[in-house]
Amino acid sequence: MTDLNIVTLVSIGAHPSSGRARRADQDARAVELGLRLAGKRLQVLHAGDPREDALRSYLGMGLDELAVLEQPAGADALPVLVDYLDGSAAQLVLTGSQAETGEGSGMLPFLLAERLGWPLVVGLAEVEKVENGSAQVLQALPRGQRRRLKVRLPFVASVDNAAPVARQSAFGPARRGHIEAHEVEVVSDDLLASSSLQAARPRPKRLKVIKAKTGAERMKAATAKASGGTGQVLKDLSAEAGAEAIFKLLREEGVIR
Repeated sequence: MTDLNIVTLVSIGAHPSSGRARRADQDARAVELGLRLAGKRLQVLHAGDPREDALRSYLGMGLDELAVLEQPAGADALPVLVDYLDGSAAQLVLTGSQAETGEGSGMLPFLLAERLGWPLVVGLAEVEKVENGSAQVLQALPRGQRRRLKVRLPFVASVDNAAPVARQSAFGPARRGHIEAHEVEVVSDDLLASSSLQAARPRPKRLKVIKAKTGAERMKAATAKASGGTGQVLKDLSAEAGAEAIFKLLREEGVIR
């Protein structure tokens, strides 16, 4: 798979405790996966400020060069990324599932795939083989399960914690690596300008009350596999029926009112 043209999109992360700028964990996993597939031929791309020192953490993973589409904070990264990738020979675009700074909506892979007209794989864990214009990949599912998929090239894939752990960043290669800045047309993000950002907080989980008298019963209840509840698998539905089912679920969960 060394002949595969792979582009990995990276962003600036933030340390969960101190908030210090660093390489984003999921983006670093995407770079690790790309290095295993393409080696030194991997292209790494960032849209933002080329002077960000945290970008050199990616170079320290063994890269010689990192390309930056230069734009100020608050600019819309989607149009410039689409233009760059549409004019390249990329066959696989790897991203993290969600940014650690900025909007952090997790929508970039979906919007990018939609604009490019490429398939999207969510939760990519491994690329097993590529042949005849298609790739066989493993998709991570809940509870450690995996699903084997066959997807045509080119495609976009987002990785998360199921992907291989990123190697450590070495100081020497990080300093020696070259950051190449590209001038692009700056497009303002009107949605971001009119919105207010707040820190994301995990939703509290309801504790299950265990009514057991003996220690064995309490242990069995604590280790029992969670039931599926009222969930259902939807297959072979029309777009309207699928959208209606999703809307109903969001109403039941209180996401929308």
